[in-house]
Amino acid sequence: MNTQEIINLANSYILNTYTRIPVVFVKGKGASILDSDDNKYLDFFPGWAVSGIGHCHKRVVKAVTKQLKDIIHVSNNYYSQPQAELAERLSKESIGGKVFFSNSGAEANEGAIKLARAYGSDTGRYKIISMEKSFHGRTLATLTATGQEKVKKGFAPLPEGFAHVPFNNIAALKEAVDAETVAIILEPIQGEGGINIATVDYVKQVRRLCDAKDLLLIFDEVQTGMGRTGKLFCYEHYNITPDVITLAKSLGGGFPIGAMIVSEKFVDVLKPGMHASTFGGSPIVCAASNGVLDAIYKDRLLSNANKMGNYLGKHLKRLKRKFPDIINEIRQMGLMIGVELNIEGAEIVNKCFDKGLLINCTQTNVLRIMPPLTVKKGEINKALKILTEVLSEL
Repeated sequence: MNTQEIINLANSYILNTYTRIPVVFVKGKGASILDSDDNKYLDFFPGWAVSGIGHCHKRVVKAVTKQLKDIIHVSNNYYSQPQAELAERLSKESIGGKVFFSNSGAEANEGAIKLARAYGSDTGRYKIISMEKSFHGRTLATLTATGQEKVKKGFAPLPEGFAHVPFNNIAALKEAVDAETVAIILEPIQGEGGINIATVDYVKQVRRLCDAKDLLLIFDEVQTGMGRTGKLFCYEHYNITPDVITLAKSLGGGFPIGAMIVSEKFVDVLKPGMHASTFGGSPIVCAASNGVLDAIYKDRLLSNANKMGNYLGKHLKRLKRKFPDIINEIRQMGLMIGVELNIEGAEIVNKCFDKGLLINCTQTNVLRIMPPLTVKKGEINKALKILTEVLSEL
């Protein structure tokens, strides 16, 4: 089929829940991606960071290919080696404790919500506080936890027990905590919210508040985890330890996996039969995730994320000085970058696409730039050249 035939087929049979660009991608390698008409693009927003170590990384491909020859699915009534090995690695590389595997970030956050409510059930505590402009998923519970009204339209009545307070405002958070509060869920960097970065002092005060009130501190690292910010997990920048970490996106190297890491204090809250996932932690996706961790450490991708992040950030600041009427602020940690504009960003994203650069716009005026951890200086230079051309045309 040609490009238009594929698009027509999809439009005829797939529910219209996405705003799609009329392009069909067929092949990817590293930061490059090819469409069905042989046009090549530089992917600086690879699948909302799903392909966080680049498209079709050789270590992921090798691990999955080997596993495909052995066994594809094992019920969670039994055991599999890739799952056990991945759980050990995630636990030892983070907060200790144990791991629950799911298929997405929304499911990982759903599990964290259930864990928190189960923990508070004996004392009648069930409320969870999240932040304005946050994003935690599209299930009924996680979209209710999300601090953006646009994702909730059409789905009332929503589950009760969720409250939202301004981000980086400890006074508002303390005021919102009451006798029925059991947990606080926090993105250290709000991705969908516009790359808003939590301050060190704020996070430390949130941790102290949770300790004082016996609240679970849930870190949603679905977008920030797996090296995106220059450390394996973003919480490491804050010198605190959350009680729960949720992961997805880059964790699978392109395969659908979510994970909830639960610290030792809370590992016995969920008993057998209280929570489950049919496909969660399959041998295939766990093999892929082990390949991701191998790549991050053996290929020194954390070092590259910091080095290339500094290089890209320096040049984006130069663009800000060159185009002060267009660019208002650069917000960045590692390779998670937000370019806040004084204008709407859709036209810039579209013009970059036409020139072969894939980026994203969120909150109408924040360009989101999140290249893979494998990105090279030459690729950054090419992206900067395209972005400069687009800004010059405005």
